[in-house]
Amino acid sequence: MRACVIAVLLQLLLSDSQAMQCREVAGQLRQIDVSVGQVFGTKSDDTVLTLYGDCWIPLPGSLKHVTVGPSGVWGVDSTNVIFKLVNGKWVEVPGQLKQIDAGGDQFIAGVSTVELIYCLGKEATVGYKGPGSPTTWQGLLGTIKYYSCGPLGCWGVNAADDIFVRKGVSPQQCQGTGDWQQVDGKLSMIEVGSEGSVYGVNAAGDVLRRDGINSSNPAGTGWTLISECGKSNHVSFDLGHLWVITNDNRILDCS
Repeated sequence: MRACVIAVLLQLLLSDSQAMQCREVAGQLRQIDVSVGQVFGTKSDDTVLTLYGDCWIPLPGSLKHVTVGPSGVWGVDSTNVIFKLVNGKWVEVPGQLKQIDAGGDQFIAGVSTVELIYCLGKEATVGYKGPGSPTTWQGLLGTIKYYSCGPLGCWGVNAADDIFVRKGVSPQQCQGTGDWQQVDGKLSMIEVGSEGSVYGVNAAGDVLRRDGINSSNPAGTGWTLISECGKSNHVSFDLGHLWVITNDNRILDCS
């Protein structure tokens, strides 16, 4: 195990700094998703893994993107087919997405290969067991390349790395209410934590955290730059732990 320190540099008017302590976790991943105390990830060969104690346990099937949250465990494969983990087996779901997120309050959301945005309400998400289960995907206006949801809203980034937040999302209204609100900054990917925190990675591989998020201001107030050990391409946050996938696919657990 190698340890490293992530220095948190405050970009606003703060002159002091904080630090997160990191440990390198054995193994390599291309993408990771953590929520409700669970950790899932995919490797560059589309192998799907889950962390049990200190060991990565391989799951059957091949996925390029996996997600875990209040909506269960879902994923998409290299041909953009959607799957849900039901009783330990991957069950195919009608539709196609290139990226999917289970972080909403028992609803699923994701984006297609042409960056159209879709969500599936609570009844269909929780009730999906396999062929014959209803799957009424709802479309949202706009185009997004990466989309992630949490208890206080959904966040997305578009092809130009512009950042947007969608408010008023709920299990019964997964599309949210009102229009998109653009947020300052640029990110290439973004993830909402299970408690509503928001982290992302920019084109340079820097990790940023959105500050000031609460129920009265779901968009937050500003970004804090996190200087990690090596450049990164993916992050996810749950239960006080920031999981970082570096550009060379190393796994860091930071708290």
